[in-house]
Amino acid sequence: MAAVFVRGRLTGTTCIILPMDLAFAQNFAQEWVAAWNSHDLERILEHYTDDVVFASPRVVELMGEPRGEVRGKEALRAYWGRGLEQLPDLLFCLEEVLISVDSIVINYRNERQQAVAEVLTFRDGRVCRGFGAYGPVTLDRSR
Repeated sequence: MAAVFVRGRLTGTTCIILPMDLAFAQNFAQEWVAAWNSHDLERILEHYTDDVVFASPRVVELMGEPRGEVRGKEALRAYWGRGLEQLPDLLFCLEEVLISVDSIVINYRNERQQAVAEVLTFRDGRVCRGFGAYGPVTLDRSR
């Protein structure tokens, strides 16, 4: 028996995949950036499922995890908790939100003016998988 996949929900017998809603994606991205800029770890983690998988080159740097991946909300809490401690001036500036089928891409600049893209896949309105990709650090602070 096949299952219907509608924005992360198994609901029936035929496979239907709907594109992500742009208004949802934009609202999510604005709240996600606000949560990060608040430095409130629990507010940030509210956006993620308990079984989230997240990959980033920063995982290797901060956690010493050679695969660059953390699994589960508790591992994500440890990773981002360490990151927030090490970056007291962390600040994200939202630049663009793109949508796909069950995923969004949040393009932003961080406190070092570095371009960052977060690709986030959703299940039941929360992120179940994500990864961060980083551009070079920009010395021009006017951007």
